[in-house]
Amino acid sequence: MNGLHEYRVGVEWRGNRGAGTSGYREYGRELLIHAANKEPLEGSADPTFHGNAERWNPEELLVAALAQCHMLSYLHMAVRAGVVVTGYTDEASGAMQQQGLGGAFTEVVLRPRVTVADASMVTAARAAHAGAREHCFIANSVNFPVRHEPQIVVAGA
Repeated sequence: MNGLHEYRVGVEWRGNRGAGTSGYREYGRELLIHAANKEPLEGSADPTFHGNAERWNPEELLVAALAQCHMLSYLHMAVRAGVVVTGYTDEASGAMQQQGLGGAFTEVVLRPRVTVADASMVTAARAAHAGAREHCFIANSVNFPVRHEPQIVVAGA
């Protein structure tokens, strides 16, 4: 399973209001993100940067990618540890510091709420987050801290 993996996506700007980029407020930030065999995602800029709040922005997609990658890595680590996960949700957040025309994320905090089948699994379930962090491709690709504040609950308790 080692080796190079390639991912292809397309981005199509849909914000030309007739005058192109003739001025900062003259164009829309609407776009479509597409990949083979998938429904397109409607994207835009964050509303702070004149985007459409009803569409996904790149900052949200980055936080979502980190949360999704951690969850998938975590589920794998749980299986390896003999932990039966019956539910998983996350309320992730990211902080970005704007500097001039650019900026950077300063951190992302993942808040996974994991439901396990039995109380005897709680310790191993908590420990599996470290392995998930170690093996998450996306977290290993960013240059800012990705913190975890997990909550482990027992099904039916």
